[in-house]
Amino acid sequence: MKVWPGTPYPIGPVFDGSGTNFSLFSEIAERVELCLFDEQKNETRIDLPEVTGFCWHGYLPDVQPGQRYGYRVHGPWEPENGHRCNPAKLLIDPYAKATEGQVQWDEAVFPYPFDAGFEVKSDSDSAPFMPRCVVHQPHFDWEGDRRLQIPWHETIIYETHVKGLTARHPEVPPELRGTYAGVAHPAIIDYFKGLGITAVELLPVHQFIHEKHLVEKGLRNYWGYNTIGYFTPHNEYASETRPGAVVSEFKQMVRSLHQAGIEVILDVVYNHTGEGSHLGPMVSFKGIDNAYYYRLAEDPRYYMDYTGCGNSLNMRNPHALQLLMDSLRYWVLEMHVDGFRFDLASTLARELHDVDRLSSFFDIIQQDPVISQVKLIAEPWDVGEGGYQVGNFPPLWTEWNGKYRDCIRDFWAGREQTMGEFAYRLTGSPDLYENTSRLPYASINFVTAHDGFTLNDLVSYNEKHNDANEENNEDGEDHNRSWNCGVEGPTDDAEINALRDRQKKNFLVTLMLSQGVPMLLGGDEFGRTQLGNNNGYCQDNDISWYDWENVDETLLHFCRRLIQFRREHTVFRRRRWFLGRRIHGSEVKDIIWITPDGQQMGEENWGEGHASSLCVYLNGETIPNPNPRGKPVTDDSFYLMFNAHHEPIDFTVVGERWKARWRMVIDTGQDGGFTDSETLLDANDSVTIAPYAIVVLQLIEAVPENA
Repeated sequence: MKVWPGTPYPIGPVFDGSGTNFSLFSEIAERVELCLFDEQKNETRIDLPEVTGFCWHGYLPDVQPGQRYGYRVHGPWEPENGHRCNPAKLLIDPYAKATEGQVQWDEAVFPYPFDAGFEVKSDSDSAPFMPRCVVHQPHFDWEGDRRLQIPWHETIIYETHVKGLTARHPEVPPELRGTYAGVAHPAIIDYFKGLGITAVELLPVHQFIHEKHLVEKGLRNYWGYNTIGYFTPHNEYASETRPGAVVSEFKQMVRSLHQAGIEVILDVVYNHTGEGSHLGPMVSFKGIDNAYYYRLAEDPRYYMDYTGCGNSLNMRNPHALQLLMDSLRYWVLEMHVDGFRFDLASTLARELHDVDRLSSFFDIIQQDPVISQVKLIAEPWDVGEGGYQVGNFPPLWTEWNGKYRDCIRDFWAGREQTMGEFAYRLTGSPDLYENTSRLPYASINFVTAHDGFTLNDLVSYNEKHNDANEENNEDGEDHNRSWNCGVEGPTDDAEINALRDRQKKNFLVTLMLSQGVPMLLGGDEFGRTQLGNNNGYCQDNDISWYDWENVDETLLHFCRRLIQFRREHTVFRRRRWFLGRRIHGSEVKDIIWITPDGQQMGEENWGEGHASSLCVYLNGETIPNPNPRGKPVTDDSFYLMFNAHHEPIDFTVVGERWKARWRMVIDTGQDGGFTDSETLLDANDSVTIAPYAIVVLQLIEAVPENA
C-alpha cells in the first residue's frame, strides 16, 4: 500500500475526498505502526514514515471512509520511570472519530501478565480483543443548521440518557430504541416540545468502555463515565451498523433537535480515562505516552487519582490540553453541539495539587474564540482534598449548584437551617456568584440529578437500596437528605401518598420559580423511580430506563404547566440580581421577604435557626434589563408563600401600604397544584396553607389607599 509523507496536523485521521492522512502524537515513541484491518480481521502494519514535533504521520492515498485501523507504539517499557510502551498491544487513536466493537476482557488487553505483576511486560497480542478505529466520512448536509444560542436566563435543562430515554418507549420503533435516532424520533421531539424544555443534557456520549469487574458480574457501565475516545460518539447508541455511520446518526439527532428549538449539551469526562490505575488495561493513552498524558505519583509506577477512577489526565502538558481543546472544538464545529457539562471539573483545574481557578485549563478556554462562546457548565468538585469549589469558577462558567440541592432538600424535609440560606438559594445564590462578576444564571439549580435519588425516590426512601449493584449496598451516597414521608418505599397509605405528591410538586415549584437556570432530571416530571437505587451507574436495565407505560399523568400535566408558567413570567428568570431596596424613590421594592403574619422580615427573623415558613414578594415592575431590542421589560408581581411545617399555618396577605388584590394561581396542597380559581384575595386576608405546601399569588390590581 502506498504511503506518502503527509502532514503532522490536523492530528488524527483526515479523509480529504481522495485519501486519508494519519497523525499520532507521542513524545516517547521510537516507532509507530499504523495497523489496517480488512473485513476478515486481517491486519496490515505500516510504519508511519515521518515524525514532526513528536507527531508521527503519513498519507495513504488508497484509504477511504470505512477503513478500520489502530496503532502499535514502539518505545521504552520502564514503569519505574512512568513509560509503558508495548507494541504487542493494539491502541485506539485518541483522535479517532468513530470506532467499531467493544473491549473484550481477555488478559491480553492488559500490559502485564496477571501472574507476574504489573511491572512485567506482556507479549500477548491484544488485537483480537480490541475495538477498531474507523475512518469516517466527514461530509454531511446540515441543511443550514447552526447553534441556537438560547440565552442562559431563558434556558431550561433536561438531563437525560440516550439509551434510557427511549429503550422502553412504545412509540419509538424497536430498532431505534436506545439510539441517537431514537432521541430524534418525532414522538420524543414532540414530548420535549410539549414539556417546554429548551436543552437536553446528555449523559456521556464519548466512546467509553465497560469495566471488567462489571462485565464479569453481568453489569455494564450505564452512565458512561469511563471515556476512551474523546472525538467518538459511543457506538452502542447507533442504530446503523455500517462502519463509521454513528457519526452521521449523531449529527442527524442534533439537527432534528435544533429544528425543534432544543439545544444539545454534552456531559463530558476529561478528568480521567477508562484505562484506570496501574492495574488497568492498555487500550490507548497508556501505551502511546503514559507519562505525558497522565498525572503520575511521586513514584511514577502509580497514578494521581483525584477522580476515584484510577487516574487523572495531565492538563499541565500542552498536547494534553490540545487534545481537550481539539475535542471540544470538534464537537462544536463539526457536530454542532451547544455546550458542555464538565464532570468533576475541579480535577481539570489542578495545576499541582491545589485547585487553581486561574489554571491553564481556564486560561485556554477563556481565549478560545469557539469554546468561550458555548454553554460551559462545571461540576465544581472532585474527590481530592480541597476539591469542593462551588462558587469559585471564572466568570464564563456556570456551575451545578450543590448548595442549592442540599438546601432545598433540607427545607422541604423540615430540617434546621437559617432563613437566609433558603433566601440565597431562591434568588440565584448571590452569596456564591455576585462577588465574582457573575449573574444569577451562573447557578444551575437542581434538586435531583442522575447521581442520586430520582424525585419520586427522594420522597419515598430514607435509605439507599443499591443491592442490584452487587456491592453489598456500600456504594452510593449515604447522606441523601431524603425523607420517605413515613414509610420506606411504595405504600398503599393514601395519606402518605398524598404527602409525597405534594412534596414532589413543592420541589418542582421551588426549582422552576428560583432565579438561576433550572435543571430537571429526566423522568422526574412523571414520577420515574429507580426503586431506591441512588447509584444506577451500572444498571443498564429497567431500573434506569424510563417506564413510559406507568406515567403519573397528573404530575406530568402539572410540570408542563409549571414550565410554561416560568417561561411566561420574566420575574422568575431575571438577568440581574435583586437589589432589595426601593426603586426610583418609591415605596416599592423589587423583592421583599415577609413573615407568615404579613410583616416585613427584620434582622431578628433572619437569624432564627429554623426556617419552615416564610413569604417573598417579587415585583414585576422593577425588572432592570431591557429586552433584546432595548425596550423595558415588565411582568406581573407575585407573592410566594412557603410552608414546610408539619401543620397547617394561617398566612396573612400583606397589608397596610401593600394595598393590592391577588389571585391564587398555585396551591400544591390542592389536587392538581394549579388552582384555576377566580377567587380574589385582598390585603390582610388570611390563607390557610396545608402542611408542606406552597401557595403562589398573582397580583391582579393595585387597590387605591382610600378604597
